[in-house]
Order: sequence, then structure tokens, then C-alpha cells
Amino acid sequence: MRMLRLAAFVATSLTCVESFAAAAECTQPDAPIETDRPDVTNSPIVVPAGSLQSENGIDTSRDHGADILNGTNSRWRLGIAPCLEVLVDVPNYVATLRGVGPSGFGDVAPAVKWQISPLPGKFDLSLTVGAALPTGATGVAGPGVQPYVQVPWSIDLGADWALNGMETGFFAPSSDRKFIFQSTLVIEKDITKRLFAFVEYVGNFPSDGGDNQFINSGAGYLIDDRQQIDFHVGFGLDRNAPSYFFGLGYSFRIDGVLQQRDHASMHPLEATPRLNLVTK
Repeated sequence: MRMLRLAAFVATSLTCVESFAAAAECTQPDAPIETDRPDVTNSPIVVPAGSLQSENGIDTSRDHGADILNGTNSRWRLGIAPCLEVLVDVPNYVATLRGVGPSGFGDVAPAVKWQISPLPGKFDLSLTVGAALPTGATGVAGPGVQPYVQVPWSIDLGADWALNGMETGFFAPSSDRKFIFQSTLVIEKDITKRLFAFVEYVGNFPSDGGDNQFINSGAGYLIDDRQQIDFHVGFGLDRNAPSYFFGLGYSFRIDGVLQQRDHASMHPLEATPRLNLVTK
């Protein structure tokens, strides 16, 4: 069964490569913020070129009898070209408040994400390649460099409904579990123009050891086109998953970051007098 899942994952990745040239249009600066949270499933939509986006959250959970708090679960995303972004997961801190469990910082994890979207707005697809670097506590993040390949996708079902999912392969050469395949499936509904809700299934299937599956649900609200607040709550489906978890988040986007910098570097003589208008 695990070999079939791995074969499906490889086939999906190859489909992404074949569809690479099919991307016709990607996010523009006038589009509302699109985040990778609060569900586990990431959005296939990249941030606009020149925009900087920050996604943050804090979570509490009960896992194998231990009460755990972790944050800020921050991801920074920068659009460097149309349909292309670089992102980095900043090390979060995991604290075991009660019971037995590790505490410490997680790894920093840079990545590159390319939006492919064979049918933009109807069927969106992207390919992410990254790696967790061994900067955190081994008990929290695991040993060594841990590369991953990820394929998030989304299908518009009409009437403000969407079916989303993500297939991920996590590689851990220095760990006892060399490979974990993760599969997610989400049903999402836009309740209003700014409010959405979702229910999500997440399954983790390691090459060695027991599976880990849970249900996640929540909602998000766009304060405006550049800011989002959200929450999520869920529970485990087997003994390897957390008993329950709950989290809150806030995200924002700043547009025109690269353009402003490029403009200043291209016109230094024009920029200097404006700065000199401010006296100290």
C-alpha cells in the first residue's frame, strides 16, 4: 500500500513538470491575500511578484498525555517573479507545559514554490521544493537535513465551494524513518466574500512505523485585502496522532517591496533629495 502511495506521489510530481509551461496567469497585487494557513494543506497560489507575505500562528495540543504550546509558526513568502516565490519557515518554539516531551526550537526551512495552474481559477496546481536545515533541537525537529517535495492543488466546484489537497514527500536520511508520505484533502466554502470555513483530513504514512491521521477544521476572515485572521481545531484518528489541538493565526501582505527597492536603486539622484526633506 505504501508503495502505491509513493508511486502516486511520483506520478503527480511528473505531471507537475509536464504542466510547467501551461501556467497562463498568476496572482496580481490587486488580488486578496491567499495564505497557506490555517489548514495543513498549502494554497497552490503564489504571492504576487514583488510582494512580501507573513503568516503566523500559535497552537496548543495534547499529544500522548503531554500538553504542548508552540509558536509562532511563522512563514515568510516573497514573490520574486510571476508564478514564482521563495519562502522560509522560521524556527518555532515548542514548549512541553505538562507531561513528558521535548522542548526547544524547530528547524529553519527554506523552499521555492512555482505555480503551474493548468486551468487558472478552475484547477490550480503548484510544485514546492525545500528542506529543513538542522538548526533546531533534535528532539523537536529531528536530525540532519530533511528535504521535501510538495504538490498542493485546488479545484473550483462552483457555488463558492472548493476541493483542495496536497501530496508531500518528506525525506529524512539521518532518521530511522527515512521517508514519510503525507496526503491531505479539504472541502472549503466561501461563506461570504471575506469569510471562509473548511474541514480537512490529514494522513501521514511513514516508511517505518505507525500511520498518523487526524481531522482539522476551522475558518478564516479577511480584515481587508491584505490581512487575515484565522483559527483551527482538530482531533486525532489514531493513537499516533494528537488527542486534540487548537490554534489562532494572523497573516499580512505588503505589496511592491521589490519594485520600490528597484526604483530607488535605478534613480538614486531622484530618491536622495526626497530623503533629505526629513530633518533630524
